[in-house]
Amino acid sequence: MTLAPAVAPPLRLRDLTIATPVVLAPMAGITNRAFRRLCRQSGGADSLYVSEMITSRALVERTPITMKLIEHDPDESPRSIQLYSTDPLTTAKAAHILASEDRCDHIDLNFGCPVPKVTRKGGGSALPWKTEWFRAIVAAAVREASPYDIPVTVKMRVGIDAEHHTYLDAGRIAEAEGAASVALHARTASQAYSGTADWSAIARLKEAVTSIPVLGNGDIWSADDALRMVAETGCDGVVVGRGCLGRPWLFADLAAAFTGSDERVSPTLREVTDTLRRHAAYLVEFYGDEIKGCRDIRKHIAWYLKGFRVGSSLRNQLALVNSLAALDDLIATLDLDQPWPGEAADGPRGRAGSERHVVLPEGWLDNRDLSPKQQADVAAAEEHNSGG
Repeated sequence: MTLAPAVAPPLRLRDLTIATPVVLAPMAGITNRAFRRLCRQSGGADSLYVSEMITSRALVERTPITMKLIEHDPDESPRSIQLYSTDPLTTAKAAHILASEDRCDHIDLNFGCPVPKVTRKGGGSALPWKTEWFRAIVAAAVREASPYDIPVTVKMRVGIDAEHHTYLDAGRIAEAEGAASVALHARTASQAYSGTADWSAIARLKEAVTSIPVLGNGDIWSADDALRMVAETGCDGVVVGRGCLGRPWLFADLAAAFTGSDERVSPTLREVTDTLRRHAAYLVEFYGDEIKGCRDIRKHIAWYLKGFRVGSSLRNQLALVNSLAALDDLIATLDLDQPWPGEAADGPRGRAGSERHVVLPEGWLDNRDLSPKQQADVAAAEEHNSGG
């Protein structure tokens, strides 16, 4: 098949070139080494696959689980880590560890977390409201990573709620402080994952930030969605999160789409369960424990089987699987010759939830500077972690 010219050029993050301008969004409890390996196998090594988020404090303290989470496969390149941080000093220490110890090739800073236990301390998507504190965190990471030629990028949301947008200021600040790109999840913290992403905000950010790439995130459920986002907003690439849950071959579709090909993957149930089984085996290897690996695969099973004819009783049994042998036995009872169900398997996946009030520290919105008490609250926010 003759391919049309590429519809988007490679993504350039300083000296790092990503041939397909697609980024796997960091997702807590999802984008561990096992899942990233599966995505690379399914979609090729030309996209950027980011680890699940770690906190800078946990990295500085070298907690065992954090040190495990930053591990990469020997052939994983570029090695990408997302860092959640709420304090410039700890940010600097964490970035220095990652850079000086050659633990990654790319650092992404998370300012998108909408979880109440984080925002009530001023962390996550609440933090860019305090513009100078945000600036100090970005500057600290860039300062420590730059001598090692490691690009630092920023992922954020539109703002706290409809009345308190932060993304344009944050984008300009990140650009000025040396970030290699900015990515916008086109929802506010109050929306969480509900409603519809406002892609027009991505277009406005692209107009405001002119010297570094701008990436779009939100409601990319297919390769065609990604192409439409680029066409409508002018963004330089896309960040894909929930759309690849139970569907790691979405990265193959995206790679094809960004070279102008209309080829798409439509696996049979046999091919889907082969991928599911491989994923489970990788999780067992990752944890070094079959029961832990099988417990982890449970949350993925409904995503893999979305749209296929699988009875409720069997789905319930699969949701309790505790060994690879048990998983094999249950898969063997399925009608594996089912074709890809099309529309029934496409579209949104993962929990959307509903819009909510964003819990913030007292007086947080009164001005955009931090009081001493608020600084202490923000530092404490790093005791919790979640993606955004």
